[in-house]
Parts: sequence; C-alpha cells; structure tokens
Amino acid sequence: MPRSQRQHKKQRQSRLVPPRRPLVSQQSCSAARGAAALRELRAIPARSAAGPQDYISQQRRSGKCCPPAARVAAGGGGSPPPSLSPSLAAGCCAEQSRPAALAATRAGTRRRASRSLPAPHAERPGAAVREGRGSRPSRLLPSLAALPRLLGGAARSGVALSMCSIWRWCVALGVLALGAAGGGGGRLSAERSAVWGPGLRAEAVLPARYFYLQAVDTEGRRFTSSPGENAFQVKITAPDEQFTRVGVQVLDRKDGSFIVRYRMYASYKSLKIEVKTKDKHVAKSPYILKGPVYHENCDCPQEESSVWLEEMNCPQVFPQIQRDLANFPVVDPDKIAIEIPQRFGQRQSLCHYTIKDNEVYIKTYGEHVGFRIFMDAILLSLTRKVKMPDVEFFVNLGDWPLEKKKPPQNLHPIFSWCGSSESKDIVMPTYDLTDSVLETMGRVSLDMMSVQANTGPSWEDKNTIAFWRGRDSRKERLELVKLSRKYPEIIDAAFTNFFFFKHDENLYGPIVKHISFFDFFKYKYQINIDGTVAAYRLPYLLAGNSVVLKQDSIYYEHFYNELQPWKHYIPFKSDLSDLLEKLQWAKEHDEEAKKIAKSGQEFARNNLMGDHIFCYYFKLFQEYSSLQVSEPKIRDGMEKVQQPEDDLFPCTCHRKKTKDEL
Repeated sequence: MPRSQRQHKKQRQSRLVPPRRPLVSQQSCSAARGAAALRELRAIPARSAAGPQDYISQQRRSGKCCPPAARVAAGGGGSPPPSLSPSLAAGCCAEQSRPAALAATRAGTRRRASRSLPAPHAERPGAAVREGRGSRPSRLLPSLAALPRLLGGAARSGVALSMCSIWRWCVALGVLALGAAGGGGGRLSAERSAVWGPGLRAEAVLPARYFYLQAVDTEGRRFTSSPGENAFQVKITAPDEQFTRVGVQVLDRKDGSFIVRYRMYASYKSLKIEVKTKDKHVAKSPYILKGPVYHENCDCPQEESSVWLEEMNCPQVFPQIQRDLANFPVVDPDKIAIEIPQRFGQRQSLCHYTIKDNEVYIKTYGEHVGFRIFMDAILLSLTRKVKMPDVEFFVNLGDWPLEKKKPPQNLHPIFSWCGSSESKDIVMPTYDLTDSVLETMGRVSLDMMSVQANTGPSWEDKNTIAFWRGRDSRKERLELVKLSRKYPEIIDAAFTNFFFFKHDENLYGPIVKHISFFDFFKYKYQINIDGTVAAYRLPYLLAGNSVVLKQDSIYYEHFYNELQPWKHYIPFKSDLSDLLEKLQWAKEHDEEAKKIAKSGQEFARNNLMGDHIFCYYFKLFQEYSSLQVSEPKIRDGMEKVQQPEDDLFPCTCHRKKTKDEL
C-alpha cells in the first residue's frame, strides 16, 4: 500500500478510535469528576424547589444544561457557562447525552452481536454519599470492562464517536461507579475501616464472642452495600499455644458491615485477633486480648458484680424490670416457699430455685417440667461468669402467665417467659431466645447473629407479598390463612402443622413443607401473629430487613414495651380487620415502610444480642434479691444443679486460690 494511503487510513482510524491511554487517564473522565457532579446534584434541592432530575430537565429545555460551550469544555477545551460549575455541567451533559450515546453504541455493536452497554444513570435523588444506599459493584464492572471493546466495534462499523460522547460516557460511568460501592465507591481502606465490639475485650465472656467490622473507603466514606463476603479475613490464635481451639465465622450483613463471631473451646493466657483485607491489617489490628481469656464452660466468676456489669457494658436500668417489680415492694422467701406451691403446684409446671453461695438448687412441681433445661442452663452460665446474689424464686415453665390477681391482693412473684396486660408475672427473655444465645455456633442454626447475615434480597428486590408460616395455635391464624386464600396476590400464609384445630384441617389445609426461616426474608412484609401466647419469632423477624406487621396483643416479651408502633413495626388490629389496609399503606408508602424496617432492625441489633440477654437476667435477679426480707434457703427436697463436666479442656481460674495458697 502506498505511503499516502497508509497515512490516510491511519488518520481516519485515529478519528474513529481515540487513543486508549488518554481515555482512561484524562482528568475529565475520572471518578473524582463524577463524584463532584453527584455531590452538586445532591445539593440542588437546598437551592431549588425542584429535585435534581427536574432541575436538569429544566436546564436542558432552556438550553443552559449543555450548550456548545459546555460541550467544548467536556471535550477538553473552553469553559462551561457561569450558571453551572464544571462538575454540574459534566453530570448534566452526561444526562443529556444518553440517546445519542446509546444510538452510537447500539449501531457500533449490532453487527458483531456484542453485549450492549447499559445506559448511564445518576443515583436516585436523595441518596447520600457518606450514608448512601449504593448499587452493587458487580453490575458495573462488566460495563466498564466492555467499553474499549464497544468503542472498537463502533470504529470498525464506521460509526464516529466524538471525544465529547466518549467523555460523557466516562462521567456517567464514573458517577455510577461512585454509587456502586455504596459509600463513595473508592477502594476499601484497611486503615479507615472500623473494628469494635465486646469480642475484643478478654473479660467479656460469652458463649460465642463477637465484634463488628465496618467497611470504609479511602475517602473515609462508609460502604452501605457489601464490598464482598470475602473482603475481610480474620484469624484468631493463642500466641503461647501450639493449637488454638477457636471456631471463627465472618458474617456479611450486606450493608457494608460484618459480624465476626468466634466460639472458644478452651481457655488461653491471651488471644491474638488479626483482621486483614488484601493482606493489610485493618484499623488497629492485630488486637491482643491479654488474658486469661476464658471459654464458656470455664467456671471462674467475677466476684464483684459492679465490675462485671461494667465489663459487659450493661445498661443501668431496664424499664421492663422496673415495671414488673413495682408490684412487689417486698418479697418474703419463707412465705412464698409455702404459698406458691399450695396455690399453683398441683395444676402448673413450676421450678423452685435457690441460688446460694453461687450454687444453683432446684425443686420441681407438676408433671411437665422438661423445659427446666433452659432455665438450668442460663443460671449455670451466669454463675460461671459472675457471683450471683443469694436469691430464691419460682419459674413458670408453661406458656401462659399465672398471676392474675389485682392489687392490693396478695400477689405472688412468679417468673415467666411471657407476660400479659392481664397478669402480674415477672418477665424474662424467652427460653427460645435464651437458648439461641447459649447455643450460638453450637446446636442451633437460628440465632440473632445468623439472621443478620441471611436477610435475603435487598429491599427493592424482595417479593411484595406478605408472608407467614406456622402452626394452628390460635384462631386468628386460621383467619389469616382464609385471607390468604381470598387474596393470594397480597398474602401468602399457610400452616406447616395442625395440632389445636385438627378437625378443621380440610378447611385450612393442606399443610405445606417447612422452609428455612432465612427464606422468610425473600418477602418484604412479615406478619407476626400470636400463637398460644406471644409469637417468639419476633426478635428474629426484626433483625431481618423486611418490615414487620405485628398484631395488637395482650401478650408481650421482655422487650415489647420498648418497641414503638409505626417506628419499629406496623401495627394491625387483633381481629385482623385492618390487615389488608395496613398492607396497602405499606405498598403505597414504600420509603416509610423501608424506614420502619430499618428502625426495627437497629432495635434488634442494639437490644437483643447475647450480651444484652445476660445483662437482663443478671439485673433482674440482682434487683429482685434486694426486695427479699428474709434469707433465701436451700429447702427440703431441693437438689443441686451440677455444672457441666469440662474435662476435655479444663481451665484454671486465676480468681480461685489453690489449696497451697490457702
């Protein structure tokens, strides 16, 4: 080919396909320019009554958005009009250039059947950068990677793409990338990411210790979507030991934060916790827990209750405890030891406990006392961690609260797992929640931490049908299934078992298969309706990222009175007469419903974790013991509840003196 023809061909190709290096490296195509545009767009509502999209449309129609001067500036020369800053002009031009850029891209790739490049888009109005929702980065990366190939396809197809068009795509994709990481979109920063929580304190002994990670980018902005479930690596070792018997799990909460939980199977002089991302230590990692660091089964109680409360960071007051104990100005252990068995012992399932010198003793009444295992377990766990006050009390093992007398009658103090507005029982955390705390990373799979890592799709991607599964333990549950039959496009409710209304199985069946509780969160609306008493699933429903619709009820758990309707959940009447109306409201007010779901989730995270449950139990027994007017006693017929054997990996308590030291 003659030299002149080669030069002509080269010049023609240079007009069609701009050099790649400037395309990637130009300042005008950087994410920083896109970030500045997005920040300014978000600031518009403060200066104008119109939202960002309306403002752009107005500017575009008036010719102020992307006049020739601005387009020249976008291409690399001149300056934008004074009415718009360079960054806003860039975002505005990118918005205006969608049709032309799309047409050029489609024309350039049609013949080669290449994957088309998605249209650029700015984040939704109101999405904050530092606390922003963010998109998933995985959807962005293929588009960025495909850009050079698509440009090449356009060139080979004879479609000319100007530098302005290319630049507009860069800015648009830069803005999208900004949203993609959920908090500025920059690279995950090991130095700026945060690590905190009780699991970083040696003295905070829990069955499964835990701490939190918060992903932060290099600009100091928090991620609000997952940076990837393997973004952080955690290693826990005992520096002085050949083997470290610790199980570790890193749970991705999909909101830019993680829970790291670990269960120790032996005690150690010290622990070393390393948190890394891409081989770099995160925050102040490695964390050294100067021991001794005791595992769950180590019997080594803190002698000073005030020290333990501080080590566990327990609140000063639990309002529900104050409300419950207000009915009992004084407690006479000698009196109740006689009167409560006489009144309830023949018809109910009761446990009579005495804690004396940090040892647990029990006497049972009634035929069905198998559920004592849950109460035995939490009392033994507490006495291994802290010296309990001497106290004597009765626990109701049944579902329904017992004390229904009205003041000023002779009320008897009875501890129950559920309370009601028609009774005066003293409420404890439910056996279900208590057991999930004690057996986290053990024999249970449903606990407050595992739920947070299995909250299903994002809010926008959830199924918009209200969901419920359960057994036939209340008439209103039958009505719920009837509603579901009538309005299947609104409610999906079905029984997994029939027990109380077996004769109605033909009307309300057939039963359906059990599904994983985590699969509940595929649905945006969760219905919480009473069973025999309060439905004990509410803590786990709140911990998800679906909004809870809760039935008005006389029954409550230990935390219900701290929940606020329309803040933490959406209430509906006990007879379900307004349930459809409330569901319709939630669908028509999606942002408000999402906010309620988030508030409920935050409540669960801040009030229903393992350390909160231990604190509640201890404060309850501590305050109850202060009401006693006589000495608690080990009564006739009581037997000692033994601590579990721990011969496999025994511990040595530094607080207990050996015989040689006595």
